[in-house]
Amino acid sequence: MNVKKHYKQLVLHTWKAAFCTAGIVLLFLACKPSGSETQQADMLSLALMGGAAAKDAAEEPVALDLQDIRKRGRLIAIVDNSSTSYFIYRGQAMGYEYELLTRLAKKLDVELEIKIVTDLDKAFAMLQRGEGDIIAHNLTITKERQEKIAFTIHHNEVRQMLVQRKPTNWRSLTADGIDKKLIRNPLQLANKEVYVKRNSSHFARLRNLSDEIGADILMVEEDASIEVEALIRRVAEGEIDYTIADENVAQLNLAYYPNLDVSTPLSFPQRIGWGLRKTSPELLKAVDNWLLESRKSIDYIVIYNKYFKNRTNMKMLASSSYSTISGNQLSPYDAHIKEAAAKIGWDWRLLAAVVYQESKFNPEAESWMGAAGLMQLMPETAEIFGAEDPLDPRQNIMAGASYLQWLDKFWMDEIPDNDERIKFVLASYNVGQGHVLDARRLARKYNKKPELWEGHVAYFLEKKAEPEYYNDEAAKLGYCRGSEPVRYVKQIMQRQARYAQLLPEEAAPQSQEAQPLIASAR
Repeated sequence: MNVKKHYKQLVLHTWKAAFCTAGIVLLFLACKPSGSETQQADMLSLALMGGAAAKDAAEEPVALDLQDIRKRGRLIAIVDNSSTSYFIYRGQAMGYEYELLTRLAKKLDVELEIKIVTDLDKAFAMLQRGEGDIIAHNLTITKERQEKIAFTIHHNEVRQMLVQRKPTNWRSLTADGIDKKLIRNPLQLANKEVYVKRNSSHFARLRNLSDEIGADILMVEEDASIEVEALIRRVAEGEIDYTIADENVAQLNLAYYPNLDVSTPLSFPQRIGWGLRKTSPELLKAVDNWLLESRKSIDYIVIYNKYFKNRTNMKMLASSSYSTISGNQLSPYDAHIKEAAAKIGWDWRLLAAVVYQESKFNPEAESWMGAAGLMQLMPETAEIFGAEDPLDPRQNIMAGASYLQWLDKFWMDEIPDNDERIKFVLASYNVGQGHVLDARRLARKYNKKPELWEGHVAYFLEKKAEPEYYNDEAAKLGYCRGSEPVRYVKQIMQRQARYAQLLPEEAAPQSQEAQPLIASAR
């Protein structure tokens, strides 16, 4: 769609909406006793402005600031699934902005919750409603956006670059020969189709550039939910000829697609920052102070270089089938994990989170206590649940899953709620059900709820590290460093939630008996 056509459709749409609203009000006036002309004129003006007023009201940000976030206990970050923002590689969350966010959350003494939203309009709406606290999207700071939201100080400066394909015989050409076949002057974009994400800073820049060169650039608006990196890939594969990307993202993608050229700038340097609500001034102040301090640190330089300078490493990360950028696998053992999860009726991503927590997908992992393999089975447990060779990936995963199923049956009568019971199962897998039973007895003694985990049984499991509680007659097994199983449960549940955001769910059959299941085991 060219610029003139775009504006024409936009104006037509606006007037249609206005007249539709006005028509409803006029119909209402026709059915009411006649009032003064002034009143009727006011009603008509209200009708014409109603759509805009309603939109403004809908975008009014909630009053939610740093103290509320600390009270809640977590910072909610809205991110993009991209090699610069957030992705998962071999089960581990990664990304330039994600790593910065984890350090910010630690500084604020809160947990980090991630929400993946590619559509910026949705991201802005979620921010204003309080469903997120910060947008970390490689976000260009523009005047238009500053009218809606607040921005942190910038943590990067980039230009917008034209992404185009080199000629097919580029390897046999000189640099000058390649240049002659590529667009090096924005004037050459006249009447060229350029694909951009709708409502992005790239779309706005292309619209302004069309005015500046005095010719139509044929802007093709892609859905707001599309990834910029997906458009870059389409250029590399020859599906489209041109798109626009921020310089850091464009340079990074050269590692994956050497047939691309990203050397033609279409803008002056622009600032990249994080977006916050205007009703969060204390959060903004805290983030700005942290950014000013962090940008001077070696840690920040290491993170930046890791994602934007070390192209060989990023090519390996992003092109791997075990990366959520280009694949949908977590590990080489996904087939075994899915098989075992289907057998016990679990979400495979939850079982994968357990495997990662235990061994980071290392089938040869062994602990000083003798636990071995992907699910860190003790020799006795491996034998009971059928793993003749605990270092064999399939045997280890199937035996570990059978043990988890046994624990699930152990707690089924006491903890009827499935979602709640899984936390007791995971804690028991980590520390043994005896200490969890102690914590339940303590919870009951101190008028807490022994069938609830968070704030009840988990609280007293942590308390079992204190003499007052591990010496209590209700604590039959005595001392336990309970913070470890509590953290274990929390980390697995968080990891499973992140896997679920990026990886598809597999349809699982009804739960089957995992063999062997030894009823006398404790």
